[in-house]
Amino acid sequence: MVASCSVDFKIMLEKLSNSDHKNFCTYHPETFPGLIYHMKEPKVCLLIFCSGKIVLTGAKNKEDIDKAFKNIQPTLNLYRKRDLVEEKLKMSNFTAAKNSL
Repeated sequence: MVASCSVDFKIMLEKLSNSDHKNFCTYHPETFPGLIYHMKEPKVCLLIFCSGKIVLTGAKNKEDIDKAFKNIQPTLNLYRKRDLVEEKLKMSNFTAAKNSL
């Protein structure tokens, strides 16, 4: 089976490929723009693009697709590319909370 989906944010593929997940990742942006993630359980291959688009391949059934996406989602959130406005808002909220202590 093949499925595609999208998360609503951009992903830092280079950081993901150099993280604790590097044993599962293949990333050569000069030859292919996506990161190839070989998930062990379920045995599914994910093509992850910096735009947040994801293609899942090699699944035997829909349950494998659902499980693979559920497994990868927390990892993708860790490597979420934040825009400048979002970062400034985060920093201002941190400063405000720190000053209220």
